[in-house]
Amino acid sequence: MGQVESVNSSRGGVPKRTVFEAFVSEAGVSGDAHDQPQFHGGPERAVVLFSLEVIRALQAEGHPIGPGTTGENLTVSGLDWPLIVPGTRLRAGSALLEISKYATPCRTIAGSFLDGAFTRIGHAQHPGWSRLCARVLAPGLVQPGDSVTVVP
Repeated sequence: MGQVESVNSSRGGVPKRTVFEAFVSEAGVSGDAHDQPQFHGGPERAVVLFSLEVIRALQAEGHPIGPGTTGENLTVSGLDWPLIVPGTRLRAGSALLEISKYATPCRTIAGSFLDGAFTRIGHAQHPGWSRLCARVLAPGLVQPGDSVTVVP
């Protein structure tokens, strides 16, 4: 079992700021907006998740990354991140999510990486280090400290 470490939202762009709680629905995270909706958001990318352990490992490599700086909505800990793959269902707070795809990194998050090397979290180059996109199967409220569990 894992835990929600932070819930992140913005009116567009990155970094996303930590919020006390957010309602998560098929439309995404309440209060969150995207600068380029053709690439971000939508039902298959309603929520973006990232692992706190991966963020810490990247920080140990010298990258200036932190929760929310790569545009994720939920920063989570305690999950075996490489095993969370498309099709995995997660209960986060009272929301039910299904991982839909690996998030493709883009240059808008370059500031979180040494020398702007944002492909450091690209799944094709570095499996197990990517952010994950999810669709919302059941809407609900999510806040830091909530449990995150893999469900059948």
